[in-house]
Amino acid sequence: VQLQACGGGLVQAGESLRLSCAASGNIVSLNTEGWYRQAPGKQRELVATITSGGSTNYADSVKGRFTVSRDNAKNTVYLQMNSLKPEDTGVYYCHLRAGIYTYWGQGTLVTVSS
Repeated sequence: VQLQACGGGLVQAGESLRLSCAASGNIVSLNTEGWYRQAPGKQRELVATITSGGSTNYADSVKGRFTVSRDNAKNTVYLQMNSLKPEDTGVYYCHLRAGIYTYWGQGTLVTVSS
């Protein structure tokens, strides 16, 4: 399984970005996809996840601003990020977990200037 993320960039505080991550390969239909991020000098942290059934989970810091969604037919997960803050800056990694298997994308950089 390979995950290809895209959509990062440089924006100003208050603006929006949409990340997408396409999965390819032998993908088990029952899985959880999501996004993690890693800020400079910090550990990687969960941002949001979504199950194949549509149940979502968000970090408290992004609730009400970020929305995770997925298109199962396209094996693609999205992260709509609104009202971005400088503290949202980091490398965003897409993630897929299916049973005992875990896969990571290559990461896409999001930089939010104040």
